[in-house]
Amino acid sequence: MSTRTVSTGEERRIETREQLIAPMQEGEKAPDNWRIGTEHEKLVYKTSSHRAPSYDERGGIRDILLELQEFGWHPVEENGQVIAMAGDDGTVSLEPAGQLELSGAAVENLHQTCAETGRHLHQVKAIGERCGVGFLGLGMWPDKTREELPIMPKGRYAIMLRHMPRVGSMGLDMMLRTCTIQVNLDYCSEANMAKKFRTSLALQPLATALFANSPFTEGKPNGYLSYRSHIWSDTDPHRTGMLPFVFEDGFGYERYVDYMLDVPMYFVFRDGKYIDAAGQSFRDFLAGKLPALPGELPLESDWIDHLSTAFPEVRLKSFLEMRGADGGPWNRICALPALWVGLLYDDAALDAAWDLVKHWSMDEREALRDAVPRLALGAPLPGGGKLLDLAREVLPIARAGLSARARLSTSGDNETGFLEPLEEIVDSGKVPAQRLLDKFHGEWGGDISRVYEESF
Repeated sequence: MSTRTVSTGEERRIETREQLIAPMQEGEKAPDNWRIGTEHEKLVYKTSSHRAPSYDERGGIRDILLELQEFGWHPVEENGQVIAMAGDDGTVSLEPAGQLELSGAAVENLHQTCAETGRHLHQVKAIGERCGVGFLGLGMWPDKTREELPIMPKGRYAIMLRHMPRVGSMGLDMMLRTCTIQVNLDYCSEANMAKKFRTSLALQPLATALFANSPFTEGKPNGYLSYRSHIWSDTDPHRTGMLPFVFEDGFGYERYVDYMLDVPMYFVFRDGKYIDAAGQSFRDFLAGKLPALPGELPLESDWIDHLSTAFPEVRLKSFLEMRGADGGPWNRICALPALWVGLLYDDAALDAAWDLVKHWSMDEREALRDAVPRLALGAPLPGGGKLLDLAREVLPIARAGLSARARLSTSGDNETGFLEPLEEIVDSGKVPAQRLLDKFHGEWGGDISRVYEESF
């Protein structure tokens, strides 16, 4: 989730609709300037006991963040508490229960993405050895209850933790127990954005299936392959889901603005503090009628903050965020951007991918999304067959798209090698969660603690 630390001082109030559309328009970039931003979260545990460390204990989350100064990172504070570290590779921040996230820098190619990921994991592993902690690449805590998990000192999290139980039964699980991999990608025009949004939204269940990696809850199989994905089905219906309007004729920036105006607010950030506005209306804010700040009009930064509080399967800000994947180990962190860059950053690949899914009805898209958390690649496709069959068509399209980009490493390799972990999954027909379940029922003998051997 986004990290916000200070008010920006002299800012314009929002007085026109054009100011609401502006962040999306300003995100347009020529194809030569398209970039890749990869985000990935990991679970942090004490190696001696497997418990989740608190923020302020010795060797806890704050110490882990501060230790990153050794590698050139700089502290970011909120109310005197270190909540993130900033550096050349982006931002390292903490999620609500201490999950550690790297929000990577915007880079030109996948070789840089994977190098960035490798540097980060090398750094946190070195720090982990000193602090007595390890890192686990899964989509969800495999053995922890909500009550066993610490809470991090970020103002927006306190507001969200109070609000989540009012709107869904699993919002606290989303905040406290899950981890994800995401990739942020660019577009060159409103039409290009709309086509990429539609294609990636229709195919997001495929990413969820390929990366399904959360089959355990509180020490036992939970009946799902991606329980993290299932959690989103009852987190907050006002800000999640498949966004049917994206597939309607005429979809563009204005329609997304209307959607976001109907997403209830969480907060307003003023003078370094978060003001609780949970459930209130940004439309009222535009009219000077927000109960949390009566008579005040929103700043442009308030709108930017608000854009970060919707959680659909694909999200639009000044770029598109792919949000469907469970957390995982190093090679799958590199594989997610490879999938989406291959499909979305080459025109022929984008056309071919859209051709595979454009005929689906909205009911069929919703049914596929609902089936994937349990069945992953075994989910039934519209018109017959399984999602595995679609994967066998999509991955070659992504490979062709990466090959056409011809972005070479120093050793002369193109970017297609980063798809290999996904191709191995498709060749075997088994997603990561199924391999973990095989181990749980086999060599682990039902001992969930063995999952901590499956680290980064």
